[in-house]
Amino acid sequence: MTNIKQLVLGLMIGTCAAIPANAKEGMFTPDQLQEISGQLEEAGLELDPAQLADLTGFPMGAVVSLGNCSASFVSPKGLTVTNHHCARGSIQFNSTAENNYLVDGFLAATKGDELPAAPGSRIYVTTEVTDVTDRVRADTADLEPLDRYETVEQRRKDITAECEQEAGYRCLVASFYGGAQYKLIKRLEVRDVRLVYAPGDAIGKYGGDIDNWQWPRHTGDFAFYRAYVAPDGSAADFDEANVPYEPEHHLKVSAAGLDDGDFVMAAGYPGSTSRYTLLAEVENTFNWTYPTFQGLLTSWIATIENAAPEGSDARVKYESRLAGLNNFEKNLRGQIEGARRVGLVDRRRAREAALAEWIAADASRAEYGASIAALGDLSQESATASRTNFWYNNATRPQLLSAAQRLYRLAKERELPDAERESGYQERDMTFFRQGLQALDRRYDAAVDKAEWILFLSGYLDQPAEERVAVFDDALGLTADTTAADLPDLLEPFYAETTLGDGDTRLALMDASAADMEASEDPFVKLAVALHEYERSLEDASKERSGRSLALRPDYMEAITGWQREEGLLTYPDANSTLRITFGNVMGGSPFDGMAYLPFTTLEGITQKDTGEDPFNSPQSQLDLIEAGDYGLYKLETIGSVPVNFLSDLDVTGGNSGSATLNANGELVGLLFDGTFESVNSDWDFDPRTTRSIHVDSRYMLWVMEKVDGAGALIEEMDVVR
Repeated sequence: MTNIKQLVLGLMIGTCAAIPANAKEGMFTPDQLQEISGQLEEAGLELDPAQLADLTGFPMGAVVSLGNCSASFVSPKGLTVTNHHCARGSIQFNSTAENNYLVDGFLAATKGDELPAAPGSRIYVTTEVTDVTDRVRADTADLEPLDRYETVEQRRKDITAECEQEAGYRCLVASFYGGAQYKLIKRLEVRDVRLVYAPGDAIGKYGGDIDNWQWPRHTGDFAFYRAYVAPDGSAADFDEANVPYEPEHHLKVSAAGLDDGDFVMAAGYPGSTSRYTLLAEVENTFNWTYPTFQGLLTSWIATIENAAPEGSDARVKYESRLAGLNNFEKNLRGQIEGARRVGLVDRRRAREAALAEWIAADASRAEYGASIAALGDLSQESATASRTNFWYNNATRPQLLSAAQRLYRLAKERELPDAERESGYQERDMTFFRQGLQALDRRYDAAVDKAEWILFLSGYLDQPAEERVAVFDDALGLTADTTAADLPDLLEPFYAETTLGDGDTRLALMDASAADMEASEDPFVKLAVALHEYERSLEDASKERSGRSLALRPDYMEAITGWQREEGLLTYPDANSTLRITFGNVMGGSPFDGMAYLPFTTLEGITQKDTGEDPFNSPQSQLDLIEAGDYGLYKLETIGSVPVNFLSDLDVTGGNSGSATLNANGELVGLLFDGTFESVNSDWDFDPRTTRSIHVDSRYMLWVMEKVDGAGALIEEMDVVR
């Protein structure tokens, strides 16, 4: 092995997105598990690894997706457990200032008391995965980039439509390895989702944004939904006559738990990682995009907090958004710090040098080099477009403007046959479209929205003239002399004269024609119409770049795979919201010199943090139980208390929230809900020293349910293994 290869493989194996024999890196697709069966068994798995590849068997058949989070069935009556922060939108949707479930928590006394989840809530059960690569990619190599993109997308839509001819299923064609592989994912779609139980924020969000991404944690980040279907078992919208869904498999919940060093694995739907990105993408992201966005997020959070005072109905409406923004801001700070700490840019440069050396060693690999060079140029071009459009994209964020743009786009798309419409505007998407418009009623406040828009436009006005968009300036009345001080008066007519704040008005416009929209006097609709052609030009340029990528990135991934195979490494695809399994051990850590993380936190840690003020305001009943040492059946002898949260070295990312954490027998021992601040950069670069995942322990979940919130009926409904 050459010196360059020794450098890249010895010091930065994480950025190669592969797994060496003694590491825990890897977000594996179920079909890859047979290839690492020996590693799974050596790590401690007692199930047959082949079981994990069976998506319709146990335990994978119990693991589900919520669309943006993971979850799992834990009873034969459709009871579904996920993170509190994943259900937070539904808790917020059902809350008001007078009846605030975010503060007080919610527990349905009977099934009849369960509340409809937020509009658009779904539970997806993966039932089948089929490779459709040949059909999607056939005869696309010689097409022009835009034609290539549109051909691939049309084939994906056609395959999806065929799959969805069977009622009750929501299908997608997912891309793997940069478009080198495509799989059809068939999923049962449960549309009637109801909120069953969620502790109040004083447990479910204990520590709040202060503790977010930090260790030690003491957060009860769990909540329960229930899946409902029509009496005949078919998928159905909410109806009082619907009955609980009966899954083929559900997980047993362990009250015995686990201890330091024990085997654990997580099954869930990680959103996205960027471990194969080229140097240009990394440099643009960490030198410009992340720092710029992180600064904007800080101002954005303060703007909402100032415009929506604590305790107001507006604050309730924006609690979910605030939580997401705070989470994202802290994540970006961690990403930036992590990239600096490990020297990510230099590591990516070294990896590309090592790959280039491998390609140069064999003349038959020359085509890889040409494709990678062209892909590097494309990455630079994409980075430039991203920077140029950044402030315009933010300046068009207002919720009613976004609604108007989507409604006008819908009217235009409906001039085409359904099969030819853009994704998001086909008939299969109309339920989500409608529910998204309805959800605005509980997530929009005019004063807050206006304050946000002033913030975004202020940033836009500060940009160089060449990055301003003439059609936007003209439509909004912005000139070279417009300042931030002019914006409140400039924007006031939009909010005073619009009718889009009314839910019925928005829904009625779903049936409007393009001509109807173009004749509208609503200021947000007029702005949306004025921007439409420019928005389409941006979209076409993005599609053309994607079309070029579809020809180049598969060659790059083929080179990566071949290079790593020679080193004895298994290449797994970047995360893409499809089912993945990752495995490892309960494990503390030492991310920095002189710093040690213990693997468990305890009930007593809650009292040590508690101040009586949000976010460290544990319920008094809980504090009394801890003071009395009332551990019930949930004590872990080695720590002398009930474990609250624990650490593992599992390889996860966003979307994994709510993932079932399973022991060697496939029993639920926790829910994955976070990572440490030092590990968030693992989206780009896996570092075995710093990568740690945070889980809520099933014993704490059961203890809270039994001792604090009186949810004994739910415990009896579950199969609890003691």
